[in-house]
Amino acid sequence: MCTLSKGAVIMMSGHVGTILRSMWRRITQKLVNKLILLFTSVIILVVGSLTIISYQMIEKESVNHSIASTTNNLLLVNQNLEDYLEGMQQLALPQLRYNDIMNAIANENRDYAARMVIENYLRNMFYSRNDLEAIYLYVADRHQYYVVTRETYNITVRKGINTDIPKLPWYKEAMASTANESFQSFVESRSDMGYVAPQASFMAYHRVLRSIASRHPQAVLSFYYNTSAVDEIMRNIPLGKGDQLMLISPKRVPFYVNSLPLYERMRDSGVLAQIGEGGSGRVTWSDSNQEYLVVYDAGEKDGWQLIKPIPYRQIYEAATTTRNWSYVIGALFLGVSIILVTLTSNAITRPLHKLSTQMKRFSTGDFEARALVKGHDEIAYLSLHFNEMVQRTEELINERYRMKLVEKNAILKALEAEINPHFLYNALQAISTQALKRKMFDMADMVDALAQTLRYSINGKDIVAAREELKHIERYIGLQKARFGARLQVEVIWEDTLMELPIPRLSVQTLVENSIKHALEKVSSDILIVISAESGATDATISVRDNGPGISEDKLKIVLDSFHEKWEERESEHIGLKNLNTRLKLLYGDQAGLFILTDETGTEMRMQIPRGGVDHV
Repeated sequence: MCTLSKGAVIMMSGHVGTILRSMWRRITQKLVNKLILLFTSVIILVVGSLTIISYQMIEKESVNHSIASTTNNLLLVNQNLEDYLEGMQQLALPQLRYNDIMNAIANENRDYAARMVIENYLRNMFYSRNDLEAIYLYVADRHQYYVVTRETYNITVRKGINTDIPKLPWYKEAMASTANESFQSFVESRSDMGYVAPQASFMAYHRVLRSIASRHPQAVLSFYYNTSAVDEIMRNIPLGKGDQLMLISPKRVPFYVNSLPLYERMRDSGVLAQIGEGGSGRVTWSDSNQEYLVVYDAGEKDGWQLIKPIPYRQIYEAATTTRNWSYVIGALFLGVSIILVTLTSNAITRPLHKLSTQMKRFSTGDFEARALVKGHDEIAYLSLHFNEMVQRTEELINERYRMKLVEKNAILKALEAEINPHFLYNALQAISTQALKRKMFDMADMVDALAQTLRYSINGKDIVAAREELKHIERYIGLQKARFGARLQVEVIWEDTLMELPIPRLSVQTLVENSIKHALEKVSSDILIVISAESGATDATISVRDNGPGISEDKLKIVLDSFHEKWEERESEHIGLKNLNTRLKLLYGDQAGLFILTDETGTEMRMQIPRGGVDHV
């Protein structure tokens, strides 16, 4: 199996090599292609090298710029954060009325005035800021709490009892803290909130209020801040679509993240542990999907960390765009260069190309092909002898063509000489009959009509205008009516635009004569013959239709088969229609012809004539 596989690979490689060599030979056959290939290769090398170098330079500059700008932004945001945290701490300390507040807390269960002091205190704090969702005051000894929050359009203060508050982590942390405070995050979980805090809360700040004398914890103030706090803190850093930012407490607790899954992956990978407690810096972190530049800034006062992971793909976006534009511009330069090289190469090879074009014309039978003779070099010498060859060949062809033309004209004359002589006999018989019956009446008109008919028949012209043929048909019908009387009815429907249409002489008479012979002579009833002509896009159709008994299927087959017989094999029974079809083919080519449609209601014969005339004859 291994041997067969290797053999198949070798055969396939050889086949591919053969195809590539064949394509290379075709490309390099022409001088123009060789020049284009040379200059294209040079341009691709130059543009490609410049693009790679510029991409690497812009890539490095993009990284440095991202680090510098992101570090400055994080530094400003960290300052905003420290100011905001300081505002939280100041709000939680009743510095001017501390003793009054502590006394009110101690007596709120039995003194209504003390309770009013607490409620007013909570309202004043709530009204002082727009970023608060709720404020809770938890009385430690009695497990009671006061809450001020916005309900519908009113600010209300309510009172409740909750014995589970001391069990919560944030409460224990605040009690154990030397600063009597704790911060609570809602990023990962809200299960340990303790209170029914609003869902829009961004974070909570808890402050322990102790007795000044005994340092015993009297109450815990809890402030729940909404998401407008985030806008206030982050106002100095631009966050576009897809940008990520993380706010981490000194205890490595996330307080704000754009993407929790991304934070969890960073936490699990250990990259967050590499971030220092103070100052700014950067680390590189590779995720399963892409690589990140992690820029961070940690506050020196409280140690809060702002972390911004930036995908290298985003950093390199400007460099990638520049590289792509370089490719586009390079492609444009390449196209322009190919055009210039093509023009230059054509200027060099144009004489050969023109000579080749004339040779192609000559090979297709165009004897007007002539090569331009310019200069005295080898190409001019070759062009001169090519012109002489074309001229001698044209003379030989013309001589042969004249011989064929003479032969064709002889065949045409022979066909015209074979028109059915029964017409002249019948016409003379009709004149004799009229003379015997009517003696002197109508004799002069009939003799004149016969004379004009004979003159038209022997005038020697092959092609006549349709107007002349219709006048001849009118005289011909007049003579035939003398024989058949009212039984013969003729209607002519001919477009005015086709009156000057060149048609073969006696062609319409042949069709009318066929209708008289195979329709009028076969029945004793009246026969209507309709002669019509209509124009198409590329040809004209002349039709002669009668309402006779029609032509049998066997006889129609014999007539149509006779159209395809050689002239030497023709028979005499259908000589009129065969002659007409042969004349049409000789005069107009294969586009012309005679078509017969017949059934029991009559027969229609159509003569198809190209509108282009007889230029090819």
